[in-house]
Amino acid sequence: MELTGAEIVVQSLAAEGVEFVFGYPGGSVLHIYDELFKQDKVKHVLVRHEQGAAHAADGYSRASRKVGVCLVTSGPGVTNAVTGIATAYMDSIPMIIITGQVPTHAIGLDAFQEVDTVGITRPCVKHNFLVKDVRDLAVTMKKAFHIATTGRPGPVLVDIPKDVTAERCEFIYPERVEMRTYQPVVRGHSGQISQALELLLQAKRPMIYTGGGIVLADASNELARLVHKLGFPCTNTLMGLGGFPGTDPQFVGMLGMHGTYEANMAMQHCDVLLAIGARFDDRVIGDPRDFARISRRIIHVDVDPSSISKRVRVDVPIVGDVREVLLELTAQLEAHAGSVDKPALDAWWTQINEWRGRDCLRYDRTANIIKPQYVVEKLWEVTGGDAIVTSDVGQHQMWAAQFYKFDKPRRWINSGGLGTMGFGLPSAMGARMANPDATVACVTGEASIQMCIQELSTCKQYHLPIKIVNLNNRYMGMVRQWQEFFHGNRYAESYMDALPDFVRLAEAYGHAGMRIDKPADVEPALREAFARTDQLVFLDFITDATENVYPMVAGGKGLTDMILAEDL
Repeated sequence: MELTGAEIVVQSLAAEGVEFVFGYPGGSVLHIYDELFKQDKVKHVLVRHEQGAAHAADGYSRASRKVGVCLVTSGPGVTNAVTGIATAYMDSIPMIIITGQVPTHAIGLDAFQEVDTVGITRPCVKHNFLVKDVRDLAVTMKKAFHIATTGRPGPVLVDIPKDVTAERCEFIYPERVEMRTYQPVVRGHSGQISQALELLLQAKRPMIYTGGGIVLADASNELARLVHKLGFPCTNTLMGLGGFPGTDPQFVGMLGMHGTYEANMAMQHCDVLLAIGARFDDRVIGDPRDFARISRRIIHVDVDPSSISKRVRVDVPIVGDVREVLLELTAQLEAHAGSVDKPALDAWWTQINEWRGRDCLRYDRTANIIKPQYVVEKLWEVTGGDAIVTSDVGQHQMWAAQFYKFDKPRRWINSGGLGTMGFGLPSAMGARMANPDATVACVTGEASIQMCIQELSTCKQYHLPIKIVNLNNRYMGMVRQWQEFFHGNRYAESYMDALPDFVRLAEAYGHAGMRIDKPADVEPALREAFARTDQLVFLDFITDATENVYPMVAGGKGLTDMILAEDL
């Protein structure tokens, strides 16, 4: 059966079970759009900006176990999408980005809307392809999905010149592909897993540190089983929240720059550390030299061998799918004749609970102005802790991470590695598309929400009843906080002195808006908004402009060099 390149693209997506494509049309992809129009298996979602397309596909992937797909045209369509592609790359999100390109004969001639897509995106994709022959298109699509979803996941880009989408060839979609140079390891080395178990059973002050790899590998149940069998404390990174239940007594909170006092202290003072699906990044351990001050044995489990000993030297490296490794580690534990050092573990928990007694997340609950932490706490109560929560980037992101107790994976969706303002709303759209019966809330700030606010139009067109929780402090909050702490209170360009009326703006897009400026009205407003199950509601909470996020570890400082509210 001969098909055009455009038909091959659409048929390939259908063969991969793709449900939605998030995109924005343009000249070089019009053949593909024409074929999308002719069928109904693969649905297209029209965003209002290509950055929104990438973020929506990203949110769709994070909130499901599927691959997000976005489609953009050449030139500015590609460059507008790069921020979203880089966001997905930094957080290892499986995505396929299909980009249009000028005709093959015009490549390199500065044709209208031409950019070097492969060159521009090479640093921020797992892999990319330029397809110059229609006969290579089907196998390239198969390779793209295979690469995006295996090993350490990530975005893969397929750049297709316009003439290739019009040419014809026989269409056979391969069932599988083999790539000699790409063979990711799945099973961990049994000997190294045995060595890791011996270290864990000898530990006096053990710690389990997990990241987004737990969520990506769907290994939350396996992690919980191991943690409960061992009785050890467990912490999550920002990306790993929900990988272990936030309300579990063995959870000591998020660690890192804005992590809890007890998590950071336990991380620094442990003698055996089991790191799973995490990468010891700068926002987690601060200065690696300071982290190395205290001697500890480190076991590191990761599917990506390049992440192991990248920033911190480890003693037992285990390369493999974290779910598979956890299954074997637990099996070896259950078959082992030995047990943990219970008296030492009890003493360690006594120390951790003493650190917990500092109550590092407390804030003034008697103020007559809305505290942002209070809004997030009430959001957790009103939604029963079961909402999908997306966020933008800044103070509101950290408060959401600290005060919304995520008990399940794929409920917390945020830009961790790149820190992308504008991510919250389009990713909430993707999350809702992936989970049409779910409660979806976007926690944002008045600066971040304006980055991609045009996607309110997309929400109207596709009837997406997202609840936008805007923690409005009239500043670029995290910028202001750093300027207060480290720049002598010189608030250079962080004050937002020309804000729109968000209620009227939401209404102009056909949605509902609410402005809340009294603490007593916070919970009733949230309950009313979430009762409107068929409507997007923009809740504009006027919060304390001077509130800061605590604890805080300044950039370049050690993990235990925390600024606490009580110290000021």
